[in-house]
Amino acid sequence: MSDHETLTALNRDYIASVQNSDVKRFGEILSDDFLNTNPDGSLVDKAGFLKQIAPPAKIRDLTCDDVNVRIMGDFAIIHARTSYSTLDGRRGSGRYTDIWARRGGTWLCVAAQVARN
Repeated sequence: MSDHETLTALNRDYIASVQNSDVKRFGEILSDDFLNTNPDGSLVDKAGFLKQIAPPAKIRDLTCDDVNVRIMGDFAIIHARTSYSTLDGRRGSGRYTDIWARRGGTWLCVAAQVARN
């Protein structure tokens, strides 16, 4: 697979892992030094992020569109828009930016930022 195809597949895995509270998959695709900026502005490391993700998701039907994968050598940025429903049926949306680095031949997410409307 090309780097673009690999990162596109990893982006799909990332979104599916959010929806399915898949801590195991996140453990595989996040770097040990991963940092996430939450919608409330708080910053969490990998352990904190995995703890946040572990409980069942409070959203459903999470999808992403307007995905823009930008590759710069061993560094890549993915920007995308999300839409979802809350458990009580309200619609929500947001944007995210994920930063990926190729380390030892493997693409790992090193940072993310999530914004919600």
